Amino acid sequence: MSTPQTPNTQTTGAPMNFLDVLSTMLAVSDKVSDLIFSPGRPPQIELLGKLQGVPVPGLEKLTPAHTAGIAKLLIGNQQTAAESLEKYGSADISFGAPGLSRFRVNIFMQRGSHAIVMRVIPPRPPQWTDFNLPEQLKEIAELKTGLVLVTGPTGSGKSSTLAAVIDLINETKYYHIITIEDPIEFLHMHRNSTIHQRELHSDTPDFARALRAALRQAPKVILVGEMRDRETIEIALEAAETGHLVLSTLHTIDASKTVDRIIGVFPKSEEHVIRARVASTFRFIVSQRLLPRADGQGRVAAIEILKSTSRTRQYIEHGETEGKSLLDAMDQGELEGMQTFDSQLEKLIRRGVVTKEDGLAYASNAGNLQLRLADHAGPARPEAQPAGSSMLDMLDR
Repeated sequence: MSTPQTPNTQTTGAPMNFLDVLSTMLAVSDKVSDLIFSPGRPPQIELLGKLQGVPVPGLEKLTPAHTAGIAKLLIGNQQTAAESLEKYGSADISFGAPGLSRFRVNIFMQRGSHAIVMRVIPPRPPQWTDFNLPEQLKEIAELKTGLVLVTGPTGSGKSSTLAAVIDLINETKYYHIITIEDPIEFLHMHRNSTIHQRELHSDTPDFARALRAALRQAPKVILVGEMRDRETIEIALEAAETGHLVLSTLHTIDASKTVDRIIGVFPKSEEHVIRARVASTFRFIVSQRLLPRADGQGRVAAIEILKSTSRTRQYIEHGETEGKSLLDAMDQGELEGMQTFDSQLEKLIRRGVVTKEDGLAYASNAGNLQLRLADHAGPARPEAQPAGSSMLDMLDR
């Protein structure tokens, strides 16, 4: 196999080995989360939420020819990805650099030229002990049926959290687990459980078809990378109703918006039926946001948890009203294992983990949080974070 070479527009000198470029970029820090190749800029990395250029000889400023060549070598002989890029202007693929890392890659067209974002995937799946996840989320591994959703914006750690849950199930249960991903990120090894990982385009054409097939493959747990459309949501609900534990993600900002998003993809005439189905099948809706730490040492997660109780099921089935909202249920449901973003932000601010300004900027209701912090004198000394006990290393991947 030939070594991938980065195109060089200079007339002298050999083309640069692309693996050397990746090695140079990854060598900046073990906390690099993304590599970005964009015309007019040097190769860039995202480190702790900030972009910075990386000096690479011969690539001080990438040209359209550079990024087109990088896109071509990343796609290789993946015909489906090449067709997607040509037809739709973007393509998702996975890429492995031997001895370096695996990447989740998105190649897209912008202003007539190629741009590439490569998300760094850790060498092993996230484990529960890697993260400082709320203890009540361990209950997910004990569930037999139902729907568990992890939501949040891009880069908030949804995939890592679900991978940690899968790893916990893999370690403690003797189950058949099927994952459907676009593309496969973390490679799970068979442990107590048997795990089959299917990738869109190479193993199956779409989430809905793979999810429907999974119902005939005798899994106990099904992970769907993302519930993107009505058909996928419909089959996921069916799977949860027929004795499977279904884990998935949505790009929504909080628990209430997640419920609205699911119901909103169906016709208005079906709203009552869908509300009843969601109310009866959901077990947890976990929403995540990442905030910069006050000490400048990376980011910390604020996590909102909505749990299935008689009260929350009633609010979902019959709709929210004044004084009977999912936010109210979470705010008053701490003893049942629920929590809101703003309650967690208040704790982080009072402990000095994040600044008040950053906490208010990420709050669901900044005015109410400001009132709750009326007695807060000022910034406390930043709380030290023991090495390896936070979500910083992998959560934002």
